[in-house]
Amino acid sequence: MKELAGWPREDANVILIIEIILMSLFLTMNTADLALQSRGVAHYTPTAPFWITNHFTGIFTSLSDGTLMGVERGCWWLHIIGVFFFLNYLPYSKHFHIILAFPNAYYSKLIPQGKVKNMPEIQNEVLYMMEPDKAPAATAEQPEHKRFGAKDVTDLSWKNLLDAYSCTECGRCTSVCPANMTGKKLSPRKIMMDTRDRLEEVGKNINANKAFKDDGKSLLNDYITVEELRACTTCQACVEACPVMIDPLAIIVELRRNLVMEDSNAPQEWNLMFGNIENNMAPWKFSPDDRDAWVNG
Repeated sequence: MKELAGWPREDANVILIIEIILMSLFLTMNTADLALQSRGVAHYTPTAPFWITNHFTGIFTSLSDGTLMGVERGCWWLHIIGVFFFLNYLPYSKHFHIILAFPNAYYSKLIPQGKVKNMPEIQNEVLYMMEPDKAPAATAEQPEHKRFGAKDVTDLSWKNLLDAYSCTECGRCTSVCPANMTGKKLSPRKIMMDTRDRLEEVGKNINANKAFKDDGKSLLNDYITVEELRACTTCQACVEACPVMIDPLAIIVELRRNLVMEDSNAPQEWNLMFGNIENNMAPWKFSPDDRDAWVNG
């Protein structure tokens, strides 16, 4: 759980302390209110007993009515101020997921899990290779460069970035990840946290320079390593386990696409398979004429 060290743990402790203070103020306010009700003080209309604070009214028996009213009003105002402080702190905290979890679930994928979105550019290239007559006429215009996959957060979709900010850091995705369970470096939770951290860094860069200034870093390699990406089995376990419909696999797939298609960075076994698909239109080394030979091989 190295990804929880530092700021994530400090942030969680700050949130926990704020919640304890707010609830303590709320319970103290109710206890004082009940004590004032029992004394028949004006403007404190009797209510039904509270399940918890009803047992603690004896704490305030020695206080005068004026002091008790000060405690009740003071707790009320401190609680309201604390709530407003908490709402302002939310956007800077991982608890921003309280606000983003609902739209993130609403915009989650409706397609069957495990279905990977194809890249039209690559599909067209294969189509033109197989059926040259369908290729568009050549033009003198230089085609606009399009990055294959994603190397940095600016290459990811808005839904990927919304996923990162919706992460509750609960760790359910990592706990069911077969790669993580077998001791590999991959942690889907870390993938989401790294994406959010890099996005925060890019945002600060833009705020400081009025536009993004190349800082020599990227999400791929500087935050998420090749070892982590290759450990993923694309089993969808992390996607199914997430309570707010986050899809860490979508980010992993885009980063791996960039590794393979732009950096030619793939294990030798993958390269052999890619070569067979390109030459034989199948993952096996047999030619299309011997397509059934693999059964007996």
